[in-house]
Amino acid sequence: MTQEHSDDFDSPWKEALEQALPDFLALFFPQAHAEIDWSRGYRFRDKELQQVVRDAELGRRYADKLAEVYTLDGARTWVLVHIEIQGRADPGFAERMYVYHYRLFDRYRRDVVSLAVLTDAQGGFRPGGYEHERWGCSLRFRFPMVKLLDWCERTAALEADRNPFALVALAQLQAMVHRSGPARKSAKLRLIRFLYQREYTREQILAWFRVLDWILRLPEDLDREFREELIAFEEETQMPYVTSVERIGIQKGRQQGLEQGLEQGLERGLEQGLQRGRQEGRKEGEAAILLRQIALKFGPPSEHVHARIEAADADTLLDWSARILTAERVDDLFQ
Repeated sequence: MTQEHSDDFDSPWKEALEQALPDFLALFFPQAHAEIDWSRGYRFRDKELQQVVRDAELGRRYADKLAEVYTLDGARTWVLVHIEIQGRADPGFAERMYVYHYRLFDRYRRDVVSLAVLTDAQGGFRPGGYEHERWGCSLRFRFPMVKLLDWCERTAALEADRNPFALVALAQLQAMVHRSGPARKSAKLRLIRFLYQREYTREQILAWFRVLDWILRLPEDLDREFREELIAFEEETQMPYVTSVERIGIQKGRQQGLEQGLEQGLERGLEQGLQRGRQEGRKEGEAAILLRQIALKFGPPSEHVHARIEAADADTLLDWSARILTAERVDDLFQ
């Protein structure tokens, strides 16, 4: 399967939204961001959204999120963020936006603001509303829409922007231009360098690295080259965040091979050590993401929560990250 057919942008965008909804709105929809009272916090209401999605029966679900926020006048508002991640035009997209909007309003009688970011590569696909008319009875629904393809001329501004979603936008644009090959690897490494230069915490770098790594996936041979170059970069900057565990695994594998005195043992040790390192690195990344999600939804994690997360394996952490979408309290994750 080629890279072109294996890209999946749904999951990384969802993860990025869960990490930094205010940054997303600040970059793509500054008017909405400016009218929200972020000091009062926000919370995702995906349980309500998924109920509406199931009832609508409109086929495949996209990277949609529903968040409850407070406006500056003290009112509570629901923000529906629906991200189109297809690589081709979808004639049913505007209708789906409308159906989700009116079903949410009809069920909960709350103000709903629908926002769309189109990340496909079809220049003529620009739905911004849904209309219906017959015999003088008409309906007109409009929603703010950002076409990421239009941002191709803004790459310099995005590179200079401190907003982490600027890197997500750049990664998506690079994924459109470089479907595969060495150019994609170079673009990915360049974005990771920008990530380190933004002086984020180690936890933030791990979290955003996961998103960028997901969007700009590479075939196995290029991914191996990318990891080697990333190791060299981290050594140069003295910030061994992403590859530190992998590097430990390589060293253990090399030592095992040398002690055996056999070339076959060396290769096996390197492979096993690298595999262990990647597994530990994956667990560390999953833990960082989950802690961030818990902090955003439930507040700072307790020592008990930290202990549970540290004791869990990577697959369990991934399950908990999915379960947080519907959890009403933090203890629900561990049941």
